[in-house]
Amino acid sequence: MPFKTTPEPDSARGSASIGKAVKINGQIFSKEDLYIDGDVEGSIELQEHRLTIGPNGKVHSTVKAREVVVLGTIQGNVDASDRLEIRKDARLVGDIKTARIIIEDGAYFKGSIDIVKSEPSKSPAQQQQPRPQNASTPATGHTQTAAAGAEVKR
Repeated sequence: MPFKTTPEPDSARGSASIGKAVKINGQIFSKEDLYIDGDVEGSIELQEHRLTIGPNGKVHSTVKAREVVVLGTIQGNVDASDRLEIRKDARLVGDIKTARIIIEDGAYFKGSIDIVKSEPSKSPAQQQQPRPQNASTPATGHTQTAAAGAEVKR
C-alpha cells in the first residue's frame, strides 16, 4: 500500500533528523548536521556542523554549533561560531554569541548579542611570512571585517 511522505527540507538531507512527534530530554552531541522539528530539552553540541530548528521545533537548550538556523523556537543561549539566522516567524529567547547574524523581519528575539571575530583560515604561505608592523593595507580591492560581521569595502 503506497503512503504519502512529506519531503524533508533541503537542510535535513544528508543529516540527522528529529521529527515533530519526537521529544528528547538530555544531551545531544553530533558529528553531522542536525534538523530538529520536535521538542528537545537539555544541551546540543555540533561544534563543526549546522543545526536547523524546523518550524515545529521547540528547543529549551544551550546550543553550540558552527551554524544555527531557527525556523521554530529556541529558549536558551546559542553559541554559533560562524553564523546564526533567525527566520521570519521564528522565536529566540536567550543570549547569542556569533560571528555573523541575520534576523529576518517578523522574527522575535529577546536577549543579548555578542559579535565575535571569526578567524579566517590562512594558507601556509600566509602563516610563514609575518607582516611588518608598519605596513598598511592597499586602498583598493581588499575587504575588512567590521565589528558587527558586515564587510567594509575600501
